[in-house]
Amino acid sequence: MTTAVPRPGRRRGAARGRPSGRRRAAAAALLTTAALVVSCSGPPKDGVAGAGGVTLSKTTPAAKGDIDSFTWAVYAEPPTLDYTVAFDYPQNTILSNVCESLMRWTPGLTLEPGLARSAANPDPTTWVYDLRSGVRFHDGRTMTADDVVFSLGRQRDPDNAAAWAQNFENVTSVRKTGPLQVTVKLRKPDSQFPQYMATAAGVIASKAGVEAAGKDYGTSGGLACTGPFSLGTWNKGQSVELDRFDGYWGRKARSGKVVFRFMTDPSARTNAMLSGDADGGYLIPTESYGRLKDSGVGTLHFGEGLSTVNVNITNMKGPLGDVRVRRALSLALDRSGFVKAGLGGAGTVTNSLTTRAAWAAGSEQTRKNALDALPRITPDIAKATALVKEAGATGKTLTVATSSIGQDVSLLATAVQAAGARIGLDIRLKTIAPNAFTALFTDPEAREGIDMFPLTYYDSITDPLDLLQNFRTGAYMNFAGYSDKAYDAGVARATAEYDPDKRLVIETELQKHAAENLLWIPVAEWPTAVFLNKRITGAPTTIAYMYYPWAADVGAAQ
Repeated sequence: MTTAVPRPGRRRGAARGRPSGRRRAAAAALLTTAALVVSCSGPPKDGVAGAGGVTLSKTTPAAKGDIDSFTWAVYAEPPTLDYTVAFDYPQNTILSNVCESLMRWTPGLTLEPGLARSAANPDPTTWVYDLRSGVRFHDGRTMTADDVVFSLGRQRDPDNAAAWAQNFENVTSVRKTGPLQVTVKLRKPDSQFPQYMATAAGVIASKAGVEAAGKDYGTSGGLACTGPFSLGTWNKGQSVELDRFDGYWGRKARSGKVVFRFMTDPSARTNAMLSGDADGGYLIPTESYGRLKDSGVGTLHFGEGLSTVNVNITNMKGPLGDVRVRRALSLALDRSGFVKAGLGGAGTVTNSLTTRAAWAAGSEQTRKNALDALPRITPDIAKATALVKEAGATGKTLTVATSSIGQDVSLLATAVQAAGARIGLDIRLKTIAPNAFTALFTDPEAREGIDMFPLTYYDSITDPLDLLQNFRTGAYMNFAGYSDKAYDAGVARATAEYDPDKRLVIETELQKHAAENLLWIPVAEWPTAVFLNKRITGAPTTIAYMYYPWAADVGAAQ
């Protein structure tokens, strides 16, 4: 489903390793959830050095006891908590603890059963989900197959304009095939669909509860979901509270309440964590890494973020429609300076739109081919200036969006402006308020007059196609309207291929095409950061927190 951050589903938007979708039906084997889990690849093991030399882990030390409550800092207030439009950091950071999906993405970035106790793939175009029994919604009702059919149907309904709709494009039907069984039929094999069932795309809510809320669903009242917390008091403009749900089917949450405080100013968020007004937070302002690390009041942790920082090209009707101008900007961009100042030194310069961890399911040769054959990005101002002149773009004006969300956004925008100045482009900044930044992903009018903006894209599944599919004609995040029939055909072939290594070979060609045409300009790879004070522990460190009920694991550190 998208920051300097997008803060996008998707983005800051599979499980891998499934049997080949090209096998003959007669030989089709039942693919169970267990097989999905075993074949999934995760992030580096605890203690492994990651981007920028920081140490990566999957989670923080386990909680030693329960607590009454804890407070969490988030950079913006969600416009809604409707799961169909949960496409950004603030929404998903909160929603992941209230609403659950058919499958679950673990802190190790592997798949395991969620509200479905098993998932079977009897043939390449069929997925059968057997549901857990006795699961209660926050509204007191018990989950049935009817609720699943309804919830997935909301994602497919064009009237809902769901952020996750494109993940259902191959779905022809979602039917109840038993009191606790739902069968999904696909138009063609789809290696991505079952994996998105661990994201907000696979969330299940009470049919009766959603219908009762009507147009107010997601903005007032409860969410009628099944998670370890239910939605409590929402103080608009200030905070939202989650209350422990004692009727939860799984392990009870360690904390009785979670208070999310909306703090748009990065300095205010940092000061709140240093003073104890907030016990912790994700998306730590990069300029605060040093202060928090050396503060003595808590610990700054890093985990696999499956995230790359990029310059999102949103308008190809002007100068950026000429690939020579995009290449010139890429050659003039001071990536190393940005990583040091904008990412607190915790990232690594990259020429790849996708992270190395996203390719982990491939063979050594496939991984090498995917990442080592990309265009070099050594700065070359003379060549960049010549490209701009050759394209007839010298003196042309471009606009890049910026925001005070954090230095990862503001300093990248400034770096782009400086790069333009060095090669004869007039690049101007347009400041957008943190609370309005999400609109860049959902509202075309918000992108009017903007040619590019800083985008930190996180994969919602452990597969490079999660990002690479964004350049397909008509894709949700294809803001520039890029279209190439050969590229579209490649995306279709990769989507239909269940064998992970064969799929990644196809994706290698897609990555090469995107890199050579600079559909987005890659800048850096960036790990996830989380700060916890000495009072609490248990939060996962990886990007899984976007869809995993992470707050339920947070409890007493002592």
